[in-house]
Amino acid sequence: MARQESTDGNHTNGLRLDSSAEHHERCPVEEVALVVPETDDPTLPVLTFRAWFLGLSSCVILIFLNTFFTYRTQPLTISAILMQIAVLPVGKFMAKTLPTKDYRILGWSFSLNPGPFNMKEHVIITIFANCGVSYGGGDAYSIGAITVMKAYYRQDIGIWMGWDAKEIPGLSCRDVVAFQSCSGFSVQFAWDHIPQSLVKLELPYSISLYLVFGNNVVICLPFCLYRALHEKDPKSKGMTRMRFFLIAMTASFFYYAVPGYLFPILTFFSWVCWAWPHNMTAQQIGSGYHGLGVGAFTLDWAGISAYHGSPLVAPWSSIVNVAVGFIMFIYIIVPVCYWKFNTFDARKFPIFSNQLFTSSGQKYDTTKILTPEFQLNIPAYDSYSKLYLSPLFALSIGSGFARFTATLTHVALFNGRDIWKQSRKAMQNVTLDVHAKLMKAYKEVPDWWFYILLAGSVFLSLLMSFVWKETVQLPWWGMLFAFALAWLVTLPIGVIQATTNQQPGYDIIAQFMIGYVLPGQPIANLLFKIYGRISTVHALSFLSDLKLGHYMKIPPRCMYVAQLVGTLVAGTVNLAVAWWMLENIENICDVDSQDSNSPWTCPKYRVTFDASVIWGLIGPKRLFGPGGLYRNLVWLFLIGAFLPVPFWVLSKMFPEKKWIALINIPVISYGFAGMPPATPTNIASWLITGTIFNYFVFRYRKRWWQKYTYVLSAALDAGTAFMGVLLFFAVQNTDKKLSWWGAELDHCPLATCPTAPGIVVKGCPVF
Repeated sequence: MARQESTDGNHTNGLRLDSSAEHHERCPVEEVALVVPETDDPTLPVLTFRAWFLGLSSCVILIFLNTFFTYRTQPLTISAILMQIAVLPVGKFMAKTLPTKDYRILGWSFSLNPGPFNMKEHVIITIFANCGVSYGGGDAYSIGAITVMKAYYRQDIGIWMGWDAKEIPGLSCRDVVAFQSCSGFSVQFAWDHIPQSLVKLELPYSISLYLVFGNNVVICLPFCLYRALHEKDPKSKGMTRMRFFLIAMTASFFYYAVPGYLFPILTFFSWVCWAWPHNMTAQQIGSGYHGLGVGAFTLDWAGISAYHGSPLVAPWSSIVNVAVGFIMFIYIIVPVCYWKFNTFDARKFPIFSNQLFTSSGQKYDTTKILTPEFQLNIPAYDSYSKLYLSPLFALSIGSGFARFTATLTHVALFNGRDIWKQSRKAMQNVTLDVHAKLMKAYKEVPDWWFYILLAGSVFLSLLMSFVWKETVQLPWWGMLFAFALAWLVTLPIGVIQATTNQQPGYDIIAQFMIGYVLPGQPIANLLFKIYGRISTVHALSFLSDLKLGHYMKIPPRCMYVAQLVGTLVAGTVNLAVAWWMLENIENICDVDSQDSNSPWTCPKYRVTFDASVIWGLIGPKRLFGPGGLYRNLVWLFLIGAFLPVPFWVLSKMFPEKKWIALINIPVISYGFAGMPPATPTNIASWLITGTIFNYFVFRYRKRWWQKYTYVLSAALDAGTAFMGVLLFFAVQNTDKKLSWWGAELDHCPLATCPTAPGIVVKGCPVF
């Protein structure tokens, strides 16, 4: 290896491979080869005082904001891009002002200011911040069990049991990564007793090198942003990214006061209901909250990005797939099932609702069928009523069946050969590319670190099952089953996410299986889903960070420490914030007892609670087994497994038509995933916004898109989040509530009414 000057403004005097070998050793992935310098400077400090301070601060801020917003009617996930941009001026300020003196503590020498704020410090800070996103954003599962047990089942649980139930999935998901490393399904971890080639695969999410770059968001987005923030381009014209970020964040901050407090109707503007104020069908079609959302739109960034994340970072091909599924489901399948065939007695209930219902169209009172031990009281259930769902809710569950099997089939057909080839190469001595060779300069993570973490995590998980057996209901073997299931499905789900930037879930399948094994036990069902699902979510998040660390040349041990400490801090703060909100916000999550305009309706947790009733308390056998009302939905398992086949065949018959291979059935089905709690208006607004930026702006203003799009996404997140918190403490947590026409969230009261003859619901006409 020879030293020579790097073109990277931050990596001066970096390591570079000899040019004679460069042609054979460069990264074979074109996107990476174009944007990632094949250099490194091992002398740059990484885990500095600045990195620890800013990293932990970023983690705490993000976990607070994401936890805070997950309880609101329009949840908002704040990405780590916010902190990636925000910490740069702070880091540079600390580099200019902190003392450079060396300190010694117990023989350990360190400095508060080891030199200029460098890119590696910046990356490790973002790794800390990502832990705050993993725990607080996107999924409600991190604190789903605690919220459902306290807010819906009214269980009296201690905070230590809550911490155990909260923390162990986070550690266990890290162990899933360790397990997958042993099997060849992970990246970059050094294991002394297996071939070095196994741990040096070029994989952010899965074992196949080329699968993960169907879009370049995985690596190119963060790295390009790092370089843009650190490197100076004297030829650059126009506004800098940092200035654009500050202006956009300020505008977003002040604007959110309008839909967030002054004029909430802008969240969902359902003009169809105004045009036909007495027409029930029109309101069912046009309502943004309780209908199909036709014609409804939102001018609220929280409403746009609430459930599918920012549309500005989604690939165009993924947006098209989601749009196809959404249009088919919302505008064709649901209307036909409701108005034409009255499927599942659909007209007895609202066309769209996250509530559970009785056979007479009333809200289902689960307290009437619960024993004091929170199990199903079978005689009470038989005498009370069978459980019914709104038609859109029921069909959404069926789509989950199809999505799970379609994911397995799609990965097997489209990516199976690549996975098999890379699996075989993993067991052989393959040539390392330039990035893997540069990483050999750093000490690897010993495998026993993972074994100890694994053993401790499993021990604490099993301990919870024994110590709080009556409360958690999930036996020790259920814990192990959840971990095993997560290990099996992480690879195919990771492949879909890597190629489309969408992550199909398997929550329904997990609950379906454990519901058959442990019927009548809702808490066990809930915890099984959380332990399994959160393991996969965090494993993929960690793998993404590990890949970024690999290309940014972050020492593996620094990555390990940052992820482990970030996980513990994020999990603890996540629980503390949730516990405080559950204890101090009056009637939080209780829609029937709170003001009609309250933002604390907890739609994510309401659906989590519903799922525990459907799959755990009532059980899949009663609803989906022989004689069950929804038994025909089970056929969607088979249909989903078959659907990818014709498109795979066509892609082989017409290889020149590249667009055929982009037809992705799991992602098409993702177009109607998450409804409820997501509404059709949420998804439609997400699709429209994504189309504007990732098709029109990308096509006609590519330079602007390349420079500002991701910065704009972070700015909108930040401004909305900070104003949301300010509004809560300034006005929403007091009696200062506005009461006027524009403060009503929805002017479609008839959208929640049934249309079947003889069904009597308060406030609704009777047919």
